[in-house]
Amino acid sequence: MASAAPNPAPEPGGQILHRAARIEDAFHRWRERRGRKRGLVTTIIPYAGYGTSGWTRVLCRVVLARAGGAPTQRAENVRGWRSFFSIPVEEATVTVSAAGVEHSVCPTRGGIVDVRLDTSLDLGWQQITLGAIGTESVTAPVFIFDPNVRFGIISDIDDTVMVTALPRPFLAAWNTFVLDEHARTPVAGMAVLYERLTRSTPTPPVIYLSTGAWNVAQTLTRFLGRNLYPAGPILLTDWGPTHDRWFRSGQDHKRTSLARLAREFPNMKWLLIGDDGQHDEELYGEFATDHPENVAGVAIRQLSTGEAVLAGGRSTTAREAASTVRWFYGQNGAELAAELSAAGLLADGPDRP
Repeated sequence: MASAAPNPAPEPGGQILHRAARIEDAFHRWRERRGRKRGLVTTIIPYAGYGTSGWTRVLCRVVLARAGGAPTQRAENVRGWRSFFSIPVEEATVTVSAAGVEHSVCPTRGGIVDVRLDTSLDLGWQQITLGAIGTESVTAPVFIFDPNVRFGIISDIDDTVMVTALPRPFLAAWNTFVLDEHARTPVAGMAVLYERLTRSTPTPPVIYLSTGAWNVAQTLTRFLGRNLYPAGPILLTDWGPTHDRWFRSGQDHKRTSLARLAREFPNMKWLLIGDDGQHDEELYGEFATDHPENVAGVAIRQLSTGEAVLAGGRSTTAREAASTVRWFYGQNGAELAAELSAAGLLADGPDRP
């Protein structure tokens, strides 16, 4: 049985946890003891991962859920408000089986497993198996990058592929307690744009990068599928206190995720897609300045006046923040498609990487 390779971006170690984190950890341990006495069982919630022919980033969450039904059904039931109140399991060993080789990994705070493992998988979408003592195994999809593909998409979610239309202070509560894939509206034309961007063969990778919590990953996945967006891993963040602060920074999550993707895929050029409500332009501009060789362009969806008010205003970052990278603006997918087509960044464009 193989052991996990070091995660290239681990949580800082050897530091004293923030008081809020210590309180949260003690509360979760107390809840776990009570939950097991009530008959709740260990359940693995699989998330889509990604990798190359030599390694795979494995993502899942380990929680307690009601017994009964298949493991996949139990995992599906942990959504909406239940995902917020689910009991994370940190003292567990998860067995990851990929191409017949098993790896043993452990969750971090919040029951999250986010590890990079040495694997040997075929290109494209593949399946790995996740299991733990006391629960049946589940499968998780992973997208294995083709080394010959030099173009990919990194996309925001809220106000970029789905209409949020909510004040930012209420967004987290809405996502946690109310969000249903039927209750959200896709941004006009964006699914068609993404389909055109990924039309070539081999299929370019699509990674969705959001400041949302892992609690809503399943609902977001269903929303993307129902509205015909291309499948891709969704990189979210943990809920609650971290080792050194009361709440995790969504901006830091996006910033570190972008830097990690640049390290993992140094030959990839990404089309960065976001919106002009607050921080996407700033973060993409920073990344384009630091890693111009990894950016094919930046596409920004311009919010309507009403959406911008609810989002807390528009970004004040100028498009010239990264002068060597092309920036494209439009209010919907059709307008962005016209801009990208003229620049040759759609599948039939002459300048496509």
